[in-house]
Amino acid sequence: MVQAVQGTKVVVTGAGGGIGAALARRFAAQGAQVVVNDLDADRAKAVAEEIGGLAVPGDASATVAEARDALGGTVDVYCANAGVGRDGGEPGQPLDERGWALSWDVNVMAHVRAAHTLLPDWLERGDGRFVSTVSAAGLLTMIGTAPYSVTKHGAYAFAEWLSLTYRHRGVKVHAICPQGVRTDMLDASGSAGDLVLKPTAIEPDDVADALFRGIEEDRFLILPHPEVAEYYQARATGPDRWLTGMNRLQQQWEATR
Repeated sequence: MVQAVQGTKVVVTGAGGGIGAALARRFAAQGAQVVVNDLDADRAKAVAEEIGGLAVPGDASATVAEARDALGGTVDVYCANAGVGRDGGEPGQPLDERGWALSWDVNVMAHVRAAHTLLPDWLERGDGRFVSTVSAAGLLTMIGTAPYSVTKHGAYAFAEWLSLTYRHRGVKVHAICPQGVRTDMLDASGSAGDLVLKPTAIEPDDVADALFRGIEEDRFLILPHPEVAEYYQARATGPDRWLTGMNRLQQQWEATR
């Protein structure tokens, strides 16, 4: 048992399946009271019933206050897990501004809105935990989808900013950055996901394992795929070499389309 989460009140967004459901199950197994949020009300209710939690379906951006009320007015841990992967159109092709707007809203602004709602209470009592499901794309990038790559960079930057700004005031932040995870989103990622992500894809439970190790060790950056640390270092220390390698991967992908 992880003492830091026993008896806590937890909200997990996008928890009707995949990583979110795995996180909800793990928190509940550790003795937390869990609100399960998902756009799909039936899936949210099914997971909530399974773990003895509370279902608060709806848009992750708009249900923070409702979830807090369901927990009796207090949230100790907020898992900003809901995410979307959309193609916004490549340069020279029609621009899907709705895809870009949705990606910004769900992958970044939902995190900002949640923090805006939760921080006053957390800062007053000197305690709170914000868990951001980012993606290795937030540290590196992902071929084939500019909106996902750009907004996941934004999600990581916001989590980093929260940590450096409020850690001395008791707010703990974790950024989870896996590569491929066997979820519906991976299945929907098409040939780019088949090439880049599926060969090393892990299970959602593996992501939950990594998070709880990170909580025990009080680590900000959670890497369910440890090799991402080497890629991240290579990107930072040799950006042109790294971009050349990624461009080769892009060309390999284009050859299969």
